[in-house]
Amino acid sequence: MTAEFPHIDEKDRDAVAVVRRWVEFVNSGDADGVENLYADHAVLLPTFSPHTINTRQQRADYFRSLASRKGLQVSIHEKTVRIRALSPTIKVASGIYRFCFEVDDEPLTFEARFSYTMDLSKPHPIKQHHSSQVPRTLG
Repeated sequence: MTAEFPHIDEKDRDAVAVVRRWVEFVNSGDADGVENLYADHAVLLPTFSPHTINTRQQRADYFRSLASRKGLQVSIHEKTVRIRALSPTIKVASGIYRFCFEVDDEPLTFEARFSYTMDLSKPHPIKQHHSSQVPRTLG
């Protein structure tokens, strides 16, 4: 078990570390650091864009735009994180995170679901990343 994610088995700490680095880069406004976690032809289905992103330049542009949001912070709902091993080096991390930033000087919060497919044997481990806002309930 890891200290930060007590329900995650120790053998999955490498996958959790990638997710943590992603959050740290976003929170520090390091768009290049975030983008560097992705493989060259990784697919990103982003939280705040209707477009599929699949090039380094598109990812860099998206993360620079996101980093420009005043007060941007991302936090992970630790209890929601799950790791699934597809092979010894291919893992899927999923869960819920919360984005906070200002829009027109008003602080807003957006909860989103995420899933990362990663090849942890590679220096740029993220192969696919899907993130979508948690829908508001209708009832």
